[in-house]
Amino acid sequence: MIRSAVLLALLPLAACMTTPKAQGLADVSGCGDAKVADLIGKRWTEALRVPTQKRAGVQQLRVIAPGDAVTMDYRPDRLNIETDAEGRVDRLKCG
Repeated sequence: MIRSAVLLALLPLAACMTTPKAQGLADVSGCGDAKVADLIGKRWTEALRVPTQKRAGVQQLRVIAPGDAVTMDYRPDRLNIETDAEGRVDRLKCG
């Protein structure tokens, strides 16, 4: 009975603990946005599409200009490239 009471008392503490990430393992999630971060500030052209997809390691790439209508579906494997009014890459994000 006492053992059960002790376990029940410690259960909330166990829920707060985090598991450390194993060192040396690559993060396989995401869309490769960090791999193409050097695009920020550069003018986007369609000639960059295929090389960017290869460098990022994604099949899906979407370029979003100001005022473009976009779907709200979330695809963690899709790279979104947001451009400013001059066509320069302003932001990279997964989704």
